Amino acid sequence: MKNKKTINRVLELIRPYTYLVVSILVLAAVTVAATLYSPILIGKGVDCMVEKGLVSFPDLKLVLIQLAVITAISAVSQWVMSLLTNKMTYKIVDDIRRSVFAHMEILPLRYMDAHQPGDAISRISTDVDQFSDGLLMGFTQLFSGVMTILGTLGFMISIDGRITLVVVLITPLSFFVANFIAKRTFTMFRLQSETRAEMTSLVEEMVGNQKVVKAFAYEKEAEERFDDINQRLQSCSLKATFFSSITNPSTRFVNGLVYTGVGIFGAFSAIQGRITVGQLSSFLNYANQYTKPFNEISGVVTELQNALACAGRIFQFLDEEPVPENAPDAKTLDHVEGRVGFEDVSFSYTSEVPLIEHMNLEVKPGQRVAIVGPTGCGKTTVINLLMRFYDVNKGKITLDGVPIQDLTWESLRSSYGMVLQETWLKAGTILENISYGKPDATREEVIEAAKQAHAHSFIKRLPNGYDTVMGEDGGSLSQGQKQLLCIARLMLLKPPVLILDEATSSIDTMTEIRIQKAFQKLMEGRTSFVVAHRLSTIKESDVILVMKDGHILETGKHEELLEKKGFYAQLYQSQFCNV
Repeated sequence: MKNKKTINRVLELIRPYTYLVVSILVLAAVTVAATLYSPILIGKGVDCMVEKGLVSFPDLKLVLIQLAVITAISAVSQWVMSLLTNKMTYKIVDDIRRSVFAHMEILPLRYMDAHQPGDAISRISTDVDQFSDGLLMGFTQLFSGVMTILGTLGFMISIDGRITLVVVLITPLSFFVANFIAKRTFTMFRLQSETRAEMTSLVEEMVGNQKVVKAFAYEKEAEERFDDINQRLQSCSLKATFFSSITNPSTRFVNGLVYTGVGIFGAFSAIQGRITVGQLSSFLNYANQYTKPFNEISGVVTELQNALACAGRIFQFLDEEPVPENAPDAKTLDHVEGRVGFEDVSFSYTSEVPLIEHMNLEVKPGQRVAIVGPTGCGKTTVINLLMRFYDVNKGKITLDGVPIQDLTWESLRSSYGMVLQETWLKAGTILENISYGKPDATREEVIEAAKQAHAHSFIKRLPNGYDTVMGEDGGSLSQGQKQLLCIARLMLLKPPVLILDEATSSIDTMTEIRIQKAFQKLMEGRTSFVVAHRLSTIKESDVILVMKDGHILETGKHEELLEKKGFYAQLYQSQFCNV
């Protein structure tokens, strides 16, 4: 059933290129017709010289000329058919890659958080390549093979129906063998694709975190994990290869029976005078041509099983639920004041583990809100909900009195500016990274933003200044320098609402003091959410939310909370006092 659904979806992908399919079918028919007419000419040639001293050279010459023309037609049509097949296949692959990548861009973070990055990479690259290889071989050989079988049967029936009956009676054995093996091959190829994706994920993880691996002497454990996956990949690959490799020899054995049956039965027919020696020669050629497609199709079946397994994984990815589109009546906020509200909000990543329950909060425009609490209390989750990276399970979050679900994605996200503890940088120049959120910014605006972020001095020391090209995730830049670039990006945008999640955690003390002053200036008149573990950085906040286990325990200013001698006072004393 799964195979049938997958095949139907593959056919849907092919539908836009029906004109190419028709052209390929026509050329396949021409190729097969020319190829199948050759044995007729060969048989005539044999009859022209079947007896000693009775060779008809004029007739033989005519046969040879006709054979040359037919061979040329077959070669040219086959070449053009291959070109069109390649064109169709790579257009389909291009469509799939675009669809998969576009779908990845609209998948919710819930999916990305629950799956390894290497799995998505494997589906976009490896699985699509495997699918294209199978599709390419399938269309090239399947069309020609089926037409060759049908055409050969027609020519054989025109020569002698009884000999053709021998061929038809033995042929089903080949289908039985191929079908028996194909069912087992598909399972192994699917397991092979899944295990290959697991290996890609591990390699991607190890390559991207080599410093962590070496720092914790994790090399041996990494090798053991790799060996385990590699062993499983070897096992399923060998089984897939074994089942696929016995298909061809099995069908060749059946084809040998067909050829033997034709030879024996045809010889008796020639002796009895029902057919000539030339016709027997043609029949033996047709027996070879009739059985050859079965060998090719058995190979195609193996490739198609692999292609269908990969296509199934691709379609499974495409079927993942994307983030909802903007509602038809979604609103756009032209001027954001920065009033944020949480109304009876409840949220959990999994239903078994509750996190935020019945949270209520009202943030006035321009207020500086600090969120503190122990690890896992829900600080970053609040940020995820504000940005609508995740949707609340109950209640609602509002921006300027409008529920964020009723806003367009562009309006909502453009209202926020974020700097997180983890840096967000791409491969490109320093200038491109700073202007990532504002591509139309002038060079002068970028430089001014870098100066405000205290990044200008180290940028000028780079080989090409703002035009220095860096690798993915900052290349050789230090963690602090990467963070300064992210802060400069925020300085350039100057959004209505600021979100700072441990924004200065990777910066030295002197630079942090300067950045804090720049932030103070930037926060003037803007609503700000600051997540911090170092409580010294949030003393000047208008409101401090003290969270624990998804609940707001305390709210107030720094001094007020210290006077209460509650949970906040305990956190503060644990950082600044000897207990």
